[in-house]
Amino acid sequence: MEEDDRSIAAPEGKNKAIDYDKLERDVDLQRDVALKEGKLTEALDALLGLEKQMRLAADVVGTRTVAVAILKVCHEAAAWKLLNEQIVALSKRRAQLKQVVAAMVQEAMKYVDDAPDDVIREELIKTLSGVTAGKIYVEIERARLVKRLARMKEAEGKVKEAAEAMQEVAVETFGAMAKTEKIDFILEQVRLCLDSDDFMRAQILAKKISPRAFASETVEAAEKAAAAAAAAAAGEVKEEGKKKKKGPREEGEIQPAAPDVPTLVELKLKFYELMIRYYTHAGDYLEICRCYQNIYDTPDVKADQERWIPVLKRICWYLVLAPHGSMQSSLLHSTFADSHLLDLPKFRALLKLFVTMEVVGWPQLQADYGAEMEEEKATVFHKESALEDLRLRVIQHNILVVSKYYVRITTARLAQLLSLTAEEAEKFLSDMVVEKVLVAKIDRPAGIVTFGERQESGVQLLDKWASDISKLLDLVETSCHHIHKEAMVHKVVLKT
Repeated sequence: MEEDDRSIAAPEGKNKAIDYDKLERDVDLQRDVALKEGKLTEALDALLGLEKQMRLAADVVGTRTVAVAILKVCHEAAAWKLLNEQIVALSKRRAQLKQVVAAMVQEAMKYVDDAPDDVIREELIKTLSGVTAGKIYVEIERARLVKRLARMKEAEGKVKEAAEAMQEVAVETFGAMAKTEKIDFILEQVRLCLDSDDFMRAQILAKKISPRAFASETVEAAEKAAAAAAAAAAGEVKEEGKKKKKGPREEGEIQPAAPDVPTLVELKLKFYELMIRYYTHAGDYLEICRCYQNIYDTPDVKADQERWIPVLKRICWYLVLAPHGSMQSSLLHSTFADSHLLDLPKFRALLKLFVTMEVVGWPQLQADYGAEMEEEKATVFHKESALEDLRLRVIQHNILVVSKYYVRITTARLAQLLSLTAEEAEKFLSDMVVEKVLVAKIDRPAGIVTFGERQESGVQLLDKWASDISKLLDLVETSCHHIHKEAMVHKVVLKT
């Protein structure tokens, strides 16, 4: 039966059936000649002759059997240099079949861990990388080899070389690679870029991953559907009373992820941890807060109190540090309403200071939360500028409070409420006006500040007018419809 099945795998138009049992006996004989009698060269010459016969006959099964046997003989004889030479030579043979090249690469990848030292291991990886370059049918193997090579470079302290090697492979275009393995590969690219201080490239690479990719239901459903389609296309097919066996890889089939690829939840956490590193460098407190919020919203994190408590604390700190804005205000109020915050009364009180429209005293805040700031010395307040930014946010909050309760106020009174000098109060107020956080005018000779309501811009007014016109036309259309309906009910002829 096995012989019949293999004969079916041969190309159409081939009349002569190959005796695969005899072929396997010949291969085993040459292996014994190489390993037991020590005649490696003679055995390889004989196997290469068999490989040529199978290749010129365009027989996939036979060529693959002999080619893999050649690599096994070199490996078992510990002839690593000869192994590299045979891999290159066999892959460049005239009319070599792509299934054979794929089988050779997959077989040789098993030998990487068996290499006696890092030099031989690196040489084998580079040989396989060269063979797989530009070949779509072994693109997944190439990606895994490059990742392995990058780890070796990183272990040697050559982080920049490792990052450059990883960037040569664009896994986002690989249709047969599992989504989790793609994400893991791109995250490794981002991590190496961050480690080599290439923040611009790290941002570009990170944009290849959509946060929606971490919706486990979506990913699992897509991969299950793809796997089911591949199984239906590549499964056992009855043809003329015989079964066709599944090949080593069918087109469109999604390959299972490598064993060392983390789960989707672990990849999500890794992604946001890397983005926190990037946004920390950029000094974007609001984006850091959003990253921590996504980590906090992960079910595995929320289920473990030891994990969500430090995350929620940092969310509170970064919300306070983030500049005032609509998104910051929305996150501030939603976090303040979180039931978990009841277990952290001090941090709930911190958010309440900024949710409530009351003046916050900076010295008092420092005294009350000095110990908590010291706890986050390695993360939130690892830069001296973070403390200055916190003081700035307190001042800005106080100015917003004053603008709510006062229409006109003297500069001296404003400075007194803010616990600043008149010059400092004027400077901070001017900065907020320039940033369009609020509307105010300063009469310097009179020493009076006048707060005003925010006026709509020309674009906003135009949008509002267009919306009103649209509503008016809808109302006219509805009215006309009702008029015609009543006219038809009462059989009244409308004059036009």
